[in-house]
Amino acid sequence: MSELVPGGNLPLPGGGVTVRVPGPFDVSALITDDSGKVRGDADFVFYNQPSAPGTGLHGDTLTVDPPRLRPGATRVTVVISPADPGIPLGRLPSPTLHVTGPGGHPIARFAPPRPRQETVLLLAEIYRRGGGWKLRALGQGYADGLAGLARDFGVDVIEDATPSPAPSSVPSTPAPPSPVGPPAPLSPPMPAARPAPTARPTMQTLSAVTAPHAPFPDRDGFLGLVNSARADIGSPPVALDARLASAAQAHASSMAGAGRLGVEGRDGVSVYQRITAAGYAYLTVGEHLVSGPRTPAEFVAYCLRTEQARRTLHDPAFTHAALAYVTGGRSGDTYWTALWARPLTPGDLSRTAAEVVDLTNRERARSGLPPLAVDPVLTTAAQAHSADMVARAFYSHTSPEGSQPWDRAAAAGSTRRSIGENIACGQRSPAEVVEGWMNSPGHRANILKRDFTHLGIGFAGGGPAGTYWTQLFGA
Repeated sequence: MSELVPGGNLPLPGGGVTVRVPGPFDVSALITDDSGKVRGDADFVFYNQPSAPGTGLHGDTLTVDPPRLRPGATRVTVVISPADPGIPLGRLPSPTLHVTGPGGHPIARFAPPRPRQETVLLLAEIYRRGGGWKLRALGQGYADGLAGLARDFGVDVIEDATPSPAPSSVPSTPAPPSPVGPPAPLSPPMPAARPAPTARPTMQTLSAVTAPHAPFPDRDGFLGLVNSARADIGSPPVALDARLASAAQAHASSMAGAGRLGVEGRDGVSVYQRITAAGYAYLTVGEHLVSGPRTPAEFVAYCLRTEQARRTLHDPAFTHAALAYVTGGRSGDTYWTALWARPLTPGDLSRTAAEVVDLTNRERARSGLPPLAVDPVLTTAAQAHSADMVARAFYSHTSPEGSQPWDRAAAAGSTRRSIGENIACGQRSPAEVVEGWMNSPGHRANILKRDFTHLGIGFAGGGPAGTYWTQLFGA
């Protein structure tokens, strides 16, 4: 039996498999094709609709017979949520996925990083690869529950409870603006070695179109001010996003309560963790944390006359934005949080990884070294490590369980004889992270090591530092 890590995969035997998640969870499944979207009602298997062609749900056990799935189906994603929707997964026992093959033979076990505030968790997926089928461990959570699921899979969901609106705030006497920026550390390289709803949500008819977010009102004129400034230099407009607004409001409130600016609030949660907890997975992110301005117009004016803030406001990479401000603390200052982001898509992730590989190979070419080839297995292990550092808020070559880069590579299926790893956090682009690695002797040595022949790249947004990068080398 295989013990899987996030991102790890293995081939499945022919015939049906059984997936079981014991505990106080509801198990469900989403059946999709290569588009990643459901086609209709029959593509969602859950407690009120426990069967579909090739799949059946019986309590905590899901059976999947891939050859009998509907025509065109290439993927079955296994999802869990609390049996009592009012409880976040972090307050329940850690879920464990057990997979058995024909005759009850154990195939795999997967214990994902312990969820925290998430209310829905994508646990694993069964997917077609060539003429066979494989199992991949996921462990991706949604803090916004079924609404987050809807965005990614095209499920049209209605929940019984409506969230309360974010509290409003009143600006106060101005003070000199005080910006705060994020850290961007590098870890030493790893050398080569060996009020919650109380009823279950109800489902509406499924739609193949992703459920959009409701338009978010521009109550303060922030969007108009920002897009006018962006238009002046030819940058495309940004749109307001309710998830970013929720995160900005929470962070501004935390800063006001503590009476100080900071990327991390007094609750120990970073602004980036608030963004991902709100259900916004990002490719790139920017933030302005400021105290003093009295109105959104004053805030935008401050950004435009401050070099770093102006570059962020003008950055053409961003597609969404949000602003929140709260007056509080003994000083009575107004604390502002502006967020800028671009959502992460599977295509963006592959393009980002490809850019890191290209920049790495340019550095090798300058030193007369052959290029590194992309290794899908190393890529899986590198991506899993970046995602794990975000999910469990650690930054190290050694996981909380003690696994090392070569352990993770082997668990993903690599048989390479030598493994090396570079990690970094806080950098906002491939160019920035590769430059940082090349400016560090140990990381540079890994990039320019003649013996290495292959490379995998991982990237994830969130966690205390905002972005987490992994280079996994192999020979």
